[in-house]
Amino acid sequence: MSKITLSVVLATHNEEANLVRCLESVKDIADEIVIVDGQSTDKTVEIAKKFGAKVISTPNLPTHFHEMKNKAIKAATKDWILQLDADEVVSPELAEEIKQIISMNHEQSTNNYSGYWLPRKNYFLGKFLTKGGQYPDYTLRLYKNGKGNLPAKDVHEQAVVEGEVGYLKHDLLHYGTPDFESYLLRNNKYTSLMAEQMLENKVSFGILPTINYLFIKPVKEFIWIYFRHRGYVDGFPGFIFALFSGLRFAIAYIKFWQIKYHPV
Repeated sequence: MSKITLSVVLATHNEEANLVRCLESVKDIADEIVIVDGQSTDKTVEIAKKFGAKVISTPNLPTHFHEMKNKAIKAATKDWILQLDADEVVSPELAEEIKQIISMNHEQSTNNYSGYWLPRKNYFLGKFLTKGGQYPDYTLRLYKNGKGNLPAKDVHEQAVVEGEVGYLKHDLLHYGTPDFESYLLRNNKYTSLMAEQMLENKVSFGILPTINYLFIKPVKEFIWIYFRHRGYVDGFPGFIFALFSGLRFAIAYIKFWQIKYHPV
């Protein structure tokens, strides 16, 4: 029986600080690495080529980054696809599980899944969050080539996979916000995307929507994360995560107002 092969795909832009750690974690399981790069100005491309990656250069699309990810997915040539972000790391246990599961899937017709959800741990302010609805943060990243893609419509969207999907047991490690400065930069990007979506969805502006987005939604989100999902267990990082998760609604709404009435 022929060997089942795996493509690891990423979209990048100025990821030299993260990319080595990411690619090191998959170099032993990837039969192919495909990277769509948004014309990085740092050493991202140089690092990618050191790992033998196929690099496709494209104009950077910071507010439509999923379109770049889809280009990488479409360029993959192997049997299975593992879609990653540069700030993610495949744990050794997960790497071994991926190897075993795609071989088992191929050999046993009783386990014919088209894709798999991966449990993800999120690193925030010096620790991996364990509560606040942040673990296990399942993400659909492993799927058969030709069976999955990204809708490219939402900030935190999941892949759409044709066929049945299962769940893996071991963790994907996410270092998206190792310090508060990087968290604020990411938060700024995501709230800008949220503001654009509000504009596209024709969210109304007035007294009631303003109260909703500036007060009600932030408070409800904080209570939901910090109390309902026990974010307090994660100490001060858990409190800050809950607080700013709520505030993102207010920030996005203010940006929406600016785009709509006072565009720069």
